[in-house]
Amino acid sequence: MKDGLRFTIFGLLLTLLLLAVGVVAAQTEEVSDDEVNAVAKDVFCPVCESTPLDVCPTQACADWRELIRVQLAEGKTRAEIHEYFARQYGDGVLADPPKQGFGLILWVLPVLGVVVGGVLFVRYVRHLRREGEMATATAVTPSTSSPMSAIAGPTPVTPVEASNDYIARVEEELLAKK
Repeated sequence: MKDGLRFTIFGLLLTLLLLAVGVVAAQTEEVSDDEVNAVAKDVFCPVCESTPLDVCPTQACADWRELIRVQLAEGKTRAEIHEYFARQYGDGVLADPPKQGFGLILWVLPVLGVVVGGVLFVRYVRHLRREGEMATATAVTPSTSSPMSAIAGPTPVTPVEASNDYIARVEEELLAKK
C-alpha cells in the first residue's frame, strides 16, 4: 500500500510540475516585433499627435509597445488590446474609432450636408431655367394688340434686337469720330 501511495503522490507531483512548466512556457513565449507592430499601427500615441505607436520614437511609446507585447504574450487579442487603450486614453487613440454616439454624427453629417447641398443646387438651377424660359417667352410674344400695351410701357426687347441696336450705336460712334 505504501508503494501505491508513493506512486500516486509521485504522479500528482509530476503532473503539477508539467503544468507549471507549461504555464511558464506559455508566458515566456516570444512575441515578435512584427506582431507587436501589427497591433501598434492601429493605435495612435496619446502623447504625440497623429503618430502611430509603431513608428513613434518616444520612450512612452516604447513602454506602450512593451505593454502590447506583454498583453499578446498573455493571449489577448488585437480587439482586446485596442479596447484597453480606448478605455485608458479615449477613442481618439484608435486609428479607426467606433462609429457610435457623437462619432457617428461626425461620420454622417458630411454625407448629409453634401446630399442637402446637391438638392438645393438642383432646385436653384431649375428655378433659373424657368425664369429664363419665361423671359424668352415674353420677349418673343409681345402683346401689342391690346389697348393696355400703350399704358404698360415699351415692349420687351429680345437679346438679338438689343445686340443689333448696340452694334449699330458702336458703328455710328466710330463713323462720327472719323
